[in-house]
Amino acid sequence: MSEEQRQQQRLDISRHAVRLFREQGVAATSGEQIARAAGVSERTLWRHFRSKESCVEPLLTKTLDAFQDVLRSWPPEVELAEHLRAAYTLVPESSWSDIEAVLAVIRMTHDEPALRAAYLVLSERAEPTFVDVLAERLGVPNDALEVRMQAAAVSAALRAATDELVVIAAGGVDPGVLDEHRERLADALRFITRAPDIASPLRTDMAR
Repeated sequence: MSEEQRQQQRLDISRHAVRLFREQGVAATSGEQIARAAGVSERTLWRHFRSKESCVEPLLTKTLDAFQDVLRSWPPEVELAEHLRAAYTLVPESSWSDIEAVLAVIRMTHDEPALRAAYLVLSERAEPTFVDVLAERLGVPNDALEVRMQAAAVSAALRAATDELVVIAAGGVDPGVLDEHRERLADALRFITRAPDIASPLRTDMAR
């Protein structure tokens, strides 16, 4: 099996797991049920995932991947908030069919500690990308405490905005709801990052 096929199989399993979690709850869903629904053996399921709760990771990763892609493409002459308004989507456009499932997972993390833990671990794994981009743009070492604190703040803002999206999308997902999410996230990040052409030190920049 190629890496692409392996990742697709993980995503397929994730979709079936989320459907079962939504229909009957996490506690009432077994690994055997997930494997059967996905058309794979339990051995294959456990080869891909360490627990049934971790089956949600491929869908959760979509939101983080979309944000990291936008961060990496941040033009030097544009503020991050403005770049987000122009380029950010909750998930890559090729994956818009998964938006409802992604939001369902995040909604469940509010009541399921094991799912919340998986969400937080994935968010933490994304922070090095935030550090690298911010450090390069601000001209500071990527091990500087200030830039690591700023990256953590960006990560927290993304989680908070996405958690809020779950609330405002309770009545359904439409372009207006996603636009509101983008605007709220951009507004939050305006207070965390500054335009890359500002030459003042990061510490001074953060204090503004």
